[in-house]
Amino acid sequence: MESNKDRHSKALQPPSTSDPEEIARLEAKNGIRQFDAAVNHIESVLQSDRPRVLRPSLISTMNRFALEGITEFAGLYRPADIKIEGSTHKPPGAHLVSELVEGLCDYVNENWNRSSPIHLAAYVLWRLNWIHPFVDGNGRTTRIISFIVLCIRVGYRLPGSNTIPDQIARHKKPYYQALERADAVFEKDRRIDVSVMEALVSTLLANQLATILKDAGSGENRPAITET
Repeated sequence: MESNKDRHSKALQPPSTSDPEEIARLEAKNGIRQFDAAVNHIESVLQSDRPRVLRPSLISTMNRFALEGITEFAGLYRPADIKIEGSTHKPPGAHLVSELVEGLCDYVNENWNRSSPIHLAAYVLWRLNWIHPFVDGNGRTTRIISFIVLCIRVGYRLPGSNTIPDQIARHKKPYYQALERADAVFEKDRRIDVSVMEALVSTLLANQLATILKDAGSGENRPAITET
């Protein structure tokens, strides 16, 4: 697999619009709505007595936010097989998607208290990409679901403006390399090894939290201090 190439899903169904500028506008608008919905979900779960579990419906909802107005399959599992350009990984057949997504949720829920937040977030980043359940927007959906799991498992919405999803979107090569490593191990002996992805998530989390210190120490709009 070529690590320096971008990975894109290639579905058999055309998008609802083919205008690149309109697609870019919708993606930007949808990205804001998706993040706001994710924050609302995090806060709602943390303020309730609901079990901290991941459900397939949440994954579909986040994909719908990402693709609304772009494809008629927004929020729906892909109806056919799919190809990931720039990757040698062949996602499983469409008929297996529902069962595999349920299995992903089961793994997260069953390991909720015995696995670290970093591991669960890294697992979601790999496994949901591996399944590639949607026609489009798999990366955007995967990154926000991973962030939701990380925040809820930690116990609060992680502060900082340079969020993990934003960092991955801007610099995807390390992310793709981590996916490749996990894919290779799983392909070879069906073993889950997301250690490279865990290291990446840890680094990105540190970057996100570092923005708090940077903002706190900023001299912008700081009132002058005079001796008395």
